[in-house]
Amino acid sequence: MNAVSAVQGTLVRWGRSVRTSVFAWWHVLLLGAQILVLSLTPSSYRRGAHRLAVLHNLYLATAPLLTWFMVLSALISIVLIRIVVATAYSYGLTQYAIEVLVRTLVLELIPLYAAMFVALRFAMPGAQRVRKQLAEQQRQGIEREHRELLRIELLPRALGSMFSVPMLAALSCVVALVLTYLTLYGFSPWGFPAYTRSVGQVFTPAVSLIFCLKTFFFSLAVGVVPLAGSAQRDIEGRYSRRSDISEFARLFSVLLLIEVVSLLGNYY
Repeated sequence: MNAVSAVQGTLVRWGRSVRTSVFAWWHVLLLGAQILVLSLTPSSYRRGAHRLAVLHNLYLATAPLLTWFMVLSALISIVLIRIVVATAYSYGLTQYAIEVLVRTLVLELIPLYAAMFVALRFAMPGAQRVRKQLAEQQRQGIEREHRELLRIELLPRALGSMFSVPMLAALSCVVALVLTYLTLYGFSPWGFPAYTRSVGQVFTPAVSLIFCLKTFFFSLAVGVVPLAGSAQRDIEGRYSRRSDISEFARLFSVLLLIEVVSLLGNYY
């Protein structure tokens, strides 16, 4: 009987865990759909306090992060460019150096670490502040409607993240392409036609479309997944503090899934 009871207890705990995970991901999908619909409806944030909140979050999600992100992006780009160029020269494959750099650095790495940078510096701390605020209001007996919470707290922060990720990724891509040209050709203008032709051969219409879609879904994931966790009650109906590691793991799993899908679209 003890063995049977142990098996039953394990199955019950496993079933509860699966049910909790399913409900959590359903909450993420539902909130993402609501934010996407509201973001495509300008009347929901065009006027008054809603507009000021959106503009404030657009600034906070981009301007304070811009300097450090560009410095970090430039350092990472220089290191990777030097490694790829030195390896290509040593094997006599210099004609493939530009394509390798564009495909690895611009298409794959920059959107991913732009999304992670915005998530760690803006989206996740903002989600924790929202959850702390909701917990304090709940202790005071204040219950906010979901519609009010969505428009005032969640939508502006989500739009800030969705704006910051493609903005930082685009600027970082420009910096990486400029550093690649300077590393290969220096300040000579004579390599510009060959360089632009090599880059253009990588950015075919299909690759460009996949790149834009991947960056968009990265920004949507960063804007929605942390906020979905902050607005979700626990089993007891409270807004207890969540582990930052578990929240980051959930977001990273979504980003990784998007990256895998984009790789399948680009190379298979």
